[in-house]
Amino acid sequence: MIILTHMTKNLFPVKTWIQIAIINFCVVALAGITMRYKINFPLPVVNQKHLLYAHSNFAFMGWVTIALMVLMVNYLTRQDVSTNYRKYNWILITGCITAYGMFVSFIIQGYSYFSIAFSMLSILLSWVFIFCYWFDLEKVTDGSYAPKWFKAGLVLMAIASIGEITLAYLMVNFSTVQDYYFAALYFFLHFQYNGWFLFVCFGLLFSYLFTKGFLPTVAINKHLFIIMAITVAPTYLLSILWLKLPRSLHLLANISATLQLLVLFYFIRLFPAVKKNIPRKVTATTRYLWTMAAIAFILKIVLQTFSIIPFFSNYAFGFRPIVIGYLHLSFLGIISFFILGYINQILSERGGNISRGGVITFTIGVLLQEFILMAQGLEVLNFEPLPYANIILFYSAIIMGAALMWIAATVKKGSPLKLV
Repeated sequence: MIILTHMTKNLFPVKTWIQIAIINFCVVALAGITMRYKINFPLPVVNQKHLLYAHSNFAFMGWVTIALMVLMVNYLTRQDVSTNYRKYNWILITGCITAYGMFVSFIIQGYSYFSIAFSMLSILLSWVFIFCYWFDLEKVTDGSYAPKWFKAGLVLMAIASIGEITLAYLMVNFSTVQDYYFAALYFFLHFQYNGWFLFVCFGLLFSYLFTKGFLPTVAINKHLFIIMAITVAPTYLLSILWLKLPRSLHLLANISATLQLLVLFYFIRLFPAVKKNIPRKVTATTRYLWTMAAIAFILKIVLQTFSIIPFFSNYAFGFRPIVIGYLHLSFLGIISFFILGYINQILSERGGNISRGGVITFTIGVLLQEFILMAQGLEVLNFEPLPYANIILFYSAIIMGAALMWIAATVKKGSPLKLV
């Protein structure tokens, strides 16, 4: 039976998929560098809007979704779930094909039939993953509460796809109603960032803490899950307060934002619960990355709460650098930092790691970008424009891209063992 279990696990090469996911992250960075280059220098061969579509869609599917799926399947192998892991290999292979299909077709055509076809295929593939993974989760009985986080994440991924389908419909039909477009876009982004991505990250975190004996986190885990599950849908309203919503929906948005302050209460309570044991069981690089992700998460909740104030809401959604800065705070500061930390922890337990120098360099690029974007946002308050802001953002993109290539190179040279 033990031999059979190990043979089954080895059918899913986690390290190979980790390498592929990080390489995909490098592609995301290269697209970002190209966009920043075009803002500063002539590059007529590139359509900026098309490249933006390619960059964002590939970031979601090629990097985060692939990485989270890999880590979720790795969770099943660690729980000794008996299943046919070949199906997950095929799901991920098809996922990479559709991600690159979207990337290339968006660059060439923007929103057109080929890019939308690949987008719809990625949605169908996500539904297949939801069905397969939900069924396998029923076999897990570890008591960590992680399966509830994962199931909620899967449901929220399905909900997010409604926004993507609506967005594709509006683009194909050349809808000129900007309110519909942005409402669909923010719906998709909200249920990706604050739903599918965030819930799975918490599931991975708590499953890891539970397996390492951090039992005091179990009660905190349940309370945090309940509050986030209750507030995730109504907090979408915070993204569309610029619409003429009924007073009742404004009130619901305000109540949900206030309730999310309880998320901070329980989240901060985690720190003393794990502080005593975590230095002995988590590497310095992972602690660093997870600390950065925690700081970014706290900052995001605070900023989200401020958005119930009309002045800050109009300010946030009325100026592009602020929107980009906020989205990157979630995408890079919370999700990507956490995933890289989790990957490093997996590698460290098998004799490998990701480059600490690469991680620090990547952090410098992220912090520089966030600082400049927020400084640009101050222009709305009649501050003097920051000189050379766009060229600095170009350099920050280069720093992040170089750091990710450094990280990818170290993963490739790491332990040759298959990770289970």
